[in-house]
Amino acid sequence: MASSGEEPRSGSPGRAGTGTEPAAAADAAQLDTAEDFEVLEEEEEEDEDDLSELPPLEDVGRPPAPPREDAQLPEQGAGDAAGDPQEWLDVLGNGLLKKKTLVPGQGVDSRPQKGQDVTIRLKATLEDGTVVEENPALTFTLGDCDVLQALDLCVQLLEMGETALIVSEAKYCYGAQGRSPDIPPNASLTLEVELLAARDAPDLELLSGKEKIQLANRKRERGNFFYQQADYVLAINSYDIALRIVGSSSKVDFSPDEEAELLDVKVKCLNNLAASQLKLDHFKAALKSCNLVLEHQPGNIKALFRKGKVLAQQGEYREAIPILKAALKLEPSNKTIHAELSKLVKKHADQRNVETEMYRKMLGNPSATSTPRKCKDKLPWSIPWKWLFGATAIALGGVALSVVIAARN
Repeated sequence: MASSGEEPRSGSPGRAGTGTEPAAAADAAQLDTAEDFEVLEEEEEEDEDDLSELPPLEDVGRPPAPPREDAQLPEQGAGDAAGDPQEWLDVLGNGLLKKKTLVPGQGVDSRPQKGQDVTIRLKATLEDGTVVEENPALTFTLGDCDVLQALDLCVQLLEMGETALIVSEAKYCYGAQGRSPDIPPNASLTLEVELLAARDAPDLELLSGKEKIQLANRKRERGNFFYQQADYVLAINSYDIALRIVGSSSKVDFSPDEEAELLDVKVKCLNNLAASQLKLDHFKAALKSCNLVLEHQPGNIKALFRKGKVLAQQGEYREAIPILKAALKLEPSNKTIHAELSKLVKKHADQRNVETEMYRKMLGNPSATSTPRKCKDKLPWSIPWKWLFGATAIALGGVALSVVIAARN
């Protein structure tokens, strides 16, 4: 859960919605304000109509490995001027993420565990010393990628009460996009962090309907942030966590409205999950996500559109066309569906022509233009042979009949 004793200002590194402001304007323009982030995919190599008419309908590497306690110490690095270089711990061993203890904590045994809710004091600055974030009590679930990767990785190494300085390259912060207007693209950050508390996460079975909805939405929104950062692997991770929350059993009774809202969150997560899986060409997984949406909402236009696109990507034009026709029937004026359907009909026709030509060649008939002449050439020969075989069969039958009659007499 991501919460705070004091609400951080918009764009906080610890907030689930971090980084979705003007820095990602191109993606934000495609967001559905009613359903938040369910985006139509646009083929880069082909022209498509404006995607804005269709309500928003998975290469990046995997998340970095867990921090190593025995990581090698760097010889030099950002922030070395502030102290002895040997005081810095190279967290991942690549020199891009370093940690230095300023105030010791209560010992290794007091370190938080993944899955716990931790509360930290945070101060984030640029290389020139500009403060871009301060939060006296930022709470999040450790290991769920609810915050910057730099924080998620390094807080696991903090002892209770420890204050540490973390220097991170942009890769583990806001990446190439930055966070407009205060964090430029490819900006390194220095994070001063104090671990204040760690406690076990709440039991999902005991959450009220409202609490479960809020928690699932926070995970989903974090997935939206990663999607806009083009980090589709982490987006999928966040959507999966949200779906596990929504699908968890409960010992608490929910109202009909809460049940409906939970289903709505589930559908949004599945649609966004399919979008991320498509970005990574995980067609089988994307198709499964679309089908799960359609089990709950057979007329979900976004799931229909995406399912059609998945099948088309796999060359299954015959199956994709009826699905897009069903989507078009639900929204006849949608130009995007019209364009996609027209494109698939043409591809299907081309595919059939190729198959027909291949069959002709296999049967010794390499071209359509030569077919009438060949048939004509065969005609004078084929008819007499048919008559000859027929007459022969009749004659043989007569002889056999005569033999039978003679034998009886």
